[in-house]
Amino acid sequence: MAQLRQDYDQFTQRDAEVVVVGPESADKFAKYFQENDLPYIGLPDPKHTVLKMYKQQVKLLKLGRMPSQTVVDKNGMIQFAHFGKSMQDIPTTEDMIEILDKLNA
Repeated sequence: MAQLRQDYDQFTQRDAEVVVVGPESADKFAKYFQENDLPYIGLPDPKHTVLKMYKQQVKLLKLGRMPSQTVVDKNGMIQFAHFGKSMQDIPTTEDMIEILDKLNA
C-alpha cells in the first residue's frame, strides 16, 4: 500500500478515487490508515459483504483474501477487474493509469 500512497496523485489527476477494502474491523482499519498516513479511502469489510459482491477470492493457504483490483466508472459499471493468483499478483500503477487514460479518452 506504500506504493499506492506514493502514486495516489496520478489517480486523482485522472478524476479517479482509490478505495482499499479489507477484512479488518472499522477500528483496526482506521488505526492502520492513520498510522500510515494513507490518503485514499479505507473500507472495512469484516463481514465480507464487498468481497462477495465483487467476487474476490479467499485462499486460506495463501494468507486469506487474494488481491483484486477493479475499476468502476462513474455510472457504477465495472470497466476492469483483475483477480490475483498470489499476494504479489497485482497490476502496476502504470497498468492502472493506462486503463484510466483509455476510459477518460
